[in-house]
Amino acid sequence: MASRARRWRVPGAPIRMPRVILAGDIGGTKAQLALFEDGAHPRSPVREERLPTNGSPSLDALVRQFLAGAGVKPSRCVFGIAGPVSGNACITTNLPWHVDGDAMSASLGAPVQLLNDLEANAWGLSTLGTDDLLVLQPGVPGPGNRALIAAGTGLGEAILVQDGDSWRPMASEGGHTDFGSRDSLEDELLLWLRGKYGRVSYERILSGPGLADLYRFYRETRRGQEPPEVAMAFDRAEQPAAVVTETALDGSCERARLVLDRFLQIYGAEAGNLALKALALGGIYVGGGIAPRMLPAIRRGSFMQAFFEKGRLSPVLTRIPVSVVLDPKTALWGAAARAMVR
Repeated sequence: MASRARRWRVPGAPIRMPRVILAGDIGGTKAQLALFEDGAHPRSPVREERLPTNGSPSLDALVRQFLAGAGVKPSRCVFGIAGPVSGNACITTNLPWHVDGDAMSASLGAPVQLLNDLEANAWGLSTLGTDDLLVLQPGVPGPGNRALIAAGTGLGEAILVQDGDSWRPMASEGGHTDFGSRDSLEDELLLWLRGKYGRVSYERILSGPGLADLYRFYRETRRGQEPPEVAMAFDRAEQPAAVVTETALDGSCERARLVLDRFLQIYGAEAGNLALKALALGGIYVGGGIAPRMLPAIRRGSFMQAFFEKGRLSPVLTRIPVSVVLDPKTALWGAAARAMVR
């Protein structure tokens, strides 16, 4: 559904078309597409739609569907997309698409730039206000880089390199780095996942599908009690991770509560890893769709405790500001912000 839907074209009345940009956040299950007047604030779209991606044959087809309803030709387009971007092209991680930005430019008649989705999210951080963030640790911010970690359909990471008084986003595929276990339970988890997938990355755990697999591991190893109705709901759900989160937060399933706590420990540990790799003295931001749904559990502290546990480097982590990004459209605003840059 379009949240804002002003048509640009009046039937039968030719008008001077304003210069507009098209920005998009293209995920594994949905796409947020929006039109902005060139030079406007990147959080002020004039038309916006959310469309499913998994039923569309290509990004080009999805964009054409959106533009047909808007009745306008954009002057340029920027899309944040889930997958590694190289040479303005991307083979998507969670969709069967090969997106070629240059070919789309020729097809649409307007320049098209592709960004890694986390790079787009990182651009969007500059558009957020204090109400769009939940501070987990105010820390003592100092001069230095920032970093973003975001679990959703997959796991994304990005670094924002300090450049004078601003921060320039840098793309990354850090979510696909090798998972490192921290104790005997995670040793066992690593072996279980290796038997299922071969190589095990952090994304295999820190994602919606990963949370569901973590629950299956706890079930197979008989950790925690599972009420029959929860077992049935999990087995029948299209999105079983949602069942885990819901029953963990409402206290109706001990197994789900244990799973969610371990998920947040691993999430916090990898956020701490990213903070050290980026030396993110300017702050760590936790984005994506999963963290806002788990705020009551995040506030209980297992995320931050694991974030701190870095041995001799722990004092560095206690000084780094940590915030959860609450605005689900940050990547869309970021794509628009990048498009506004000349």
